[in-house]
Amino acid sequence: MALRILAGVILLFSILFMPFWISVILAFAGMVYFPFFLEAVFLFLLSDLLYGVKEARFFDIIFISFIISTTLLVALEILKKRLKFYA
Repeated sequence: MALRILAGVILLFSILFMPFWISVILAFAGMVYFPFFLEAVFLFLLSDLLYGVKEARFFDIIFISFIISTTLLVALEILKKRLKFYA
């Protein structure tokens, strides 16, 4: 439990103060390691609220990283259930 809280705090620190690609790597690692790591989705929502701008190539949607992290979390959870080495 303490490791999950520490991972959430480190991810929050990386979203606020580090480059975006570091946050993506840490969030992906947290989604793979922890079961249902919903903190990453909420922190990417925070990232979009703080730093998000409209993208013309994504149909002027602001919440791109939130949508991508949500779909990635759902896909990883489905994949983890189908793999043998996850409980």
